[in-house]
Amino acid sequence: MADIKALAEELVNLSVKDVQELAKILKDEYGIEPAAAAVAVAGPAAGAGEAAVAEQTEFTVVLKSAGQEKIKVIKVLKDVTGLGLKEAKELADKAPDAVVKEKVSKAEVEQIKAALEEVGAEIEVK
Repeated sequence: MADIKALAEELVNLSVKDVQELAKILKDEYGIEPAAAAVAVAGPAAGAGEAAVAEQTEFTVVLKSAGQEKIKVIKVLKDVTGLGLKEAKELADKAPDAVVKEKVSKAEVEQIKAALEEVGAEIEVK
């Protein structure tokens, strides 16, 4: 099986011209209509001389408040960070500027946010 990570790395580093060529090949040879993907990648770079605006892919989750159920928040922090109980408590005590996790994907941010808000914590995503 092909090395998926290497393939993903190659796709991410394609130029706008290469993306358009790939879209043409996918359509002509395989009958796949990748118009939405091509527009999403090529769209921001279409302006003459303008820098491409990249969509944010890594986020930082910050605990702003542990809320009324601090013990429950500590347990969730322990689960989502992999910290020990003592370290999770220290993290909760650092609110409002406690960095829960850095460089996380949007999907992981949503899971962390849902888990912490469910137990009454207030978070900020940067």
